[in-house]
Amino acid sequence: MTIEAANDQQASQPTTYTFSKEERLCSKRLITLLFSKGSSFNLYPLRFVYYTEPGAAPASTQVVISVSKRHFKRAVDRNRLKRQIREAYRLNKHLLLADPAKAPALLGILYIGKEKKTFQSIQKKLISGLERCLST
Repeated sequence: MTIEAANDQQASQPTTYTFSKEERLCSKRLITLLFSKGSSFNLYPLRFVYYTEPGAAPASTQVVISVSKRHFKRAVDRNRLKRQIREAYRLNKHLLLADPAKAPALLGILYIGKEKKTFQSIQKKLISGLERCLST
């Protein structure tokens, strides 16, 4: 196999669907910045809060996912919803990676619904929300 063929083969490989530590938003300072200066919109049962740093292209979008303890008292229910949102984001983050210049630097996804939804409905709303983040 020639070097050119090897490079073509690597370029045609599918996108990896990972959610690494670098993509998780953990810094209290950045979370405060996101919620104080960020823009937001609702797509029930999700609320998206995003912040795009002016003049700087982010390396990758950092994401925080939250489910209210007020509506879901049991940790089992909160963790299940967070896991479903993380999985939906992991499978559809390629929408943000396709246009990194428009992608927000920080993204918060909050579950504001009062009842548990199916994975398909969460994924559908998350895809709509990611597309809307890119368009604004």
